[in-house]
Amino acid sequence: MKKLKFTKMHGAGNDYIYVNGFTQTIDNPSELAIKISDRHFGIGSDGLVLILPSDVCDFKMQMFNSDGSEAEMCGNASRCVGKYVYDNKLTDKTKISLETGAGVKYITLLDGDETARKVTVDMGEPILDPEKIPVRADIEPVLNFPLDIDGKIWKISCVSMGNPHAVVFTEGIKDLNLPVLGPKFEKNPIFPKKTNTEFIEIINRKTLNMRVWERGAGETLACGTGACASVVAAVLNDYCDRNVLIHLLGGDLQIEWREHDNHIYMTGEAVTVFEGNILIK
Repeated sequence: MKKLKFTKMHGAGNDYIYVNGFTQTIDNPSELAIKISDRHFGIGSDGLVLILPSDVCDFKMQMFNSDGSEAEMCGNASRCVGKYVYDNKLTDKTKISLETGAGVKYITLLDGDETARKVTVDMGEPILDPEKIPVRADIEPVLNFPLDIDGKIWKISCVSMGNPHAVVFTEGIKDLNLPVLGPKFEKNPIFPKKTNTEFIEIINRKTLNMRVWERGAGETLACGTGACASVVAAVLNDYCDRNVLIHLLGGDLQIEWREHDNHIYMTGEAVTVFEGNILIK
């Protein structure tokens, strides 16, 4: 057995266990993610994030969902990585480049302290090509595409932010039974790599409500890439403007899809919950 030092952090309630990969080695991160994510027998989280050296950026993020599957990217986690490396004096920069499975992301640290800090992440450009999302659909962009779930037709709009998203605009999202409904979207055959699904309620052109079913994790309190994908889908459907406040179960995110560079910028808090040690094999 060996002792593993960790930090638990969250962005809008999307919580992960963060481990410094510069000083610690994990032999089987997928297996560890399952163990520590358990909210009864482990630490409790939506997954595991390793902060590692990078040959092309300031840092590299490798992340695993609570079911052990590896994910390409998480916007909320990337904000927390920015705060982590600054707080732990791995850098003195307030603008940081981060290597992820979905490409390089750029993080800007704003106001805050050791507990919480506002962070903006340049999430890059949205991907609308069905083959690259991926989704089996014969239109581009995939907007209001009919998907049959148990005989009911749901209209989905599909976007990739380095990971796949199916966005559903509907009313009464608080009453949806996501533990039943979510897996039927996630594992539908039209999504070759499964999908994250966002259920969006339009408040006005500058405000959205959101619940999310995350691929490999189930319903979570927030999803940064999902919030970005939802704004793209809403703009393309002419439901909202390009600068939108999204209310999630775990908090708020400000999402801006800028016209001049086609990039999406996400701003929200990164919060340190606690630090500790756990024994692992």
